[in-house]
Amino acid sequence: MNNYISPLARIVSVICAVALGASLLFPLWRIDLTAPQYPEGLVIKIYPHKIGGNVDVVNGLNHYIGMKTLHTKDFIEFVLLPYLIGAFALFGFITALVKRRWFFYTWVGLFVSFGIIAMIDFYKWEYNYGHNLDPNAAIIVPGMAYQPPLIGFKQLLNFGAYSFPDAGGYIFVIAGLLLVVTAFLEWKKSKVKSKNISVAMIFPLMMLLQGCNTGPEPIAFGKDQCHFCKMLISDKSFGAELVTVKGKVYKFDDSHCMASFLKSNDLEKSEIANVYLVDYAQKEKLIAAESAFLLKSDRIRGPMGGNAAAFETEALMKPFQKQWNAVVIQWKDVIAQ
Repeated sequence: MNNYISPLARIVSVICAVALGASLLFPLWRIDLTAPQYPEGLVIKIYPHKIGGNVDVVNGLNHYIGMKTLHTKDFIEFVLLPYLIGAFALFGFITALVKRRWFFYTWVGLFVSFGIIAMIDFYKWEYNYGHNLDPNAAIIVPGMAYQPPLIGFKQLLNFGAYSFPDAGGYIFVIAGLLLVVTAFLEWKKSKVKSKNISVAMIFPLMMLLQGCNTGPEPIAFGKDQCHFCKMLISDKSFGAELVTVKGKVYKFDDSHCMASFLKSNDLEKSEIANVYLVDYAQKEKLIAAESAFLLKSDRIRGPMGGNAAAFETEALMKPFQKQWNAVVIQWKDVIAQ
């Protein structure tokens, strides 16, 4: 009957209910901090009921820059979360017993809404701690905020901050994805009679969880620091950027610095997703290095001694080639210099 969910939906409900109960035992999220003075890194782990990891060390560092210290008792979320997760797990078992389609849809809708609200709350928490700084702090950088990324990587002074789900968080995301896909299949089945849909259709969608953004991130000229020479990136006609497969961004003041960094072998080639160069003719615009038109000439003066300029199209390059009496090269030639 159309009012009842399929055996597949009942099985998924039980699996997700058990998984949500198990997620109470693991951290939901983690923020990793790396810096030269902490070669082993620091980590903040967010459990359903507490904050764990190197909390005392991070609180000591936060004191100097005017951030509030982190304490589990300051967050009502750590009181509510275990009960909410437990309630959703119980809801899943009841759904499998009731078997009604509307009951299943209600559970999925509430669970997805809870996930969205939780991420909004987490973002607000990060924003509050990163922006509401003590004006009498020992270290004050005008205009600087210390909000970690919601997900991904962000450079905060000399610290690199990575923010990603931990074991419990991945359980949550996978459970949510399974429920949404199953709800869609149930809805589709209610519209199309007697249609068999394989469970294997669910798993390709789960691979979306592995995606990372490897596109370019705008360079904040006058604020961002070159990863190699540590100078401020200020010339809008030059600049370069490297993005790893995990989404970490390295910024440089010209192609010479990035080429020097690549030659240092601090980063494996397999870790590099994309390389970008600033278009000389279109100030600040980042273009893919592999497809860029490059000119080499002694008349080209990059910020750190580079003698190459990049252009998105041949039409943009031509006037400068004649002006500089330059030769056309490729990105591999820049690396080989």
